[in-house]
Amino acid sequence: MALGDLTAVFPSELVDAVLEKSQPCEVRQRLLPPRLMVYFMLARALFCPEPYREVLRLLAEPARDEHGWGPWRVPDKAAVFRARRKLGVEPFRELLVHAGAAVADERTPGACWRGLRVMAVDGTTLAVADTAANEAALGRVRARPDKGPTGYPLVRLAVLVEAGTHVIVDAVADSYRVKERVLVEGLAPSLGPGMLVLGDRGLPGAYLWQVMAATGADLLWRIPGIWKLPVEKALPDGSWISTVHGGRGRSVRAPQDIRVRVIEYTLDVPGRKPGETYRLITTLMDPARAPAAELAALYGERWEVENTLAELKTTQIGTRTVLPSKSPDLVFQEVYAHLAVYTGLRVLMHAAAMNRSEPLDPDRLSFAAALRAARRSITSPRRDFSPSPALHDGA
Repeated sequence: MALGDLTAVFPSELVDAVLEKSQPCEVRQRLLPPRLMVYFMLARALFCPEPYREVLRLLAEPARDEHGWGPWRVPDKAAVFRARRKLGVEPFRELLVHAGAAVADERTPGACWRGLRVMAVDGTTLAVADTAANEAALGRVRARPDKGPTGYPLVRLAVLVEAGTHVIVDAVADSYRVKERVLVEGLAPSLGPGMLVLGDRGLPGAYLWQVMAATGADLLWRIPGIWKLPVEKALPDGSWISTVHGGRGRSVRAPQDIRVRVIEYTLDVPGRKPGETYRLITTLMDPARAPAAELAALYGERWEVENTLAELKTTQIGTRTVLPSKSPDLVFQEVYAHLAVYTGLRVLMHAAAMNRSEPLDPDRLSFAAALRAARRSITSPRRDFSPSPALHDGA
């Protein structure tokens, strides 16, 4: 069995290599062997929220037409759950990281700025099945201190996104009770020299800044207006050098003082508060190498991660869709399967955008059209992948 156009991103050789690292070797032939279950979970994310057995039929039908099923039959739901538990989470995390590794290059429109690959970090939550196991392990929103919990249990998710392609390079998922800053810290191993990482004002903290900057990546983050950053050295482009004062505690996490460059500007955007002030801090200390006006304009690329999360939650998973897995281990498996499929689609879209005489900015292609094309590639005769010539079709 295969996964249509997405098989190019997740070929059987890659899936088998990933499974070899995480699954014990088996001699017994099962109705739901590990490779089939990987493709099934990816297909389940692709066709969300179709029922499990229907997705298995969709996945198996082309193979039956070509080779016949022989003794194989569509298993019942209980067998699917047992096979999912045996498979675990790790294969999908591996597939995500493999697919998202360094997709863009200097030829990709909008992917790089002055030789740096532009990245962005952000977080979100996903609603999951309302079961006792999920509530105990994941938690949910409480309306008021004197009231009980409300809504569905939630998974908190932090992602590192390549701004020029919307590819999710890495992600960390955990309980809703875990703060977003802690999850973002878990993304640090995927950062490195040659990156410029954009972050919103909900993230900055001296300790997290130190952890991320220690990777060799450059940072450009918005900070809250209440931060006091006096001018210690004025720079010719209007920015200035200042110091973020770290904690003085004895904890290992207590940060030291950090020297940063501060950029302040105002924006008049329709629909927003007039003259809203933005204050950014960055590791790029040289105004000749990184002019303040360029960094202020570049910071708008941070919204690409917001668009990525909106596409994942609204277009792929579906508005008001609750992830149906009833235990935390299967919830995380489902989350990483969705992330891997989203990134796989974005990899295909990047290839389609670059396979032109004049490369097209991948942002100009419709994710909804790419999702439909990938679905058709499983259920229809083979055709070339096309995310549609329509630009931002809003579907």
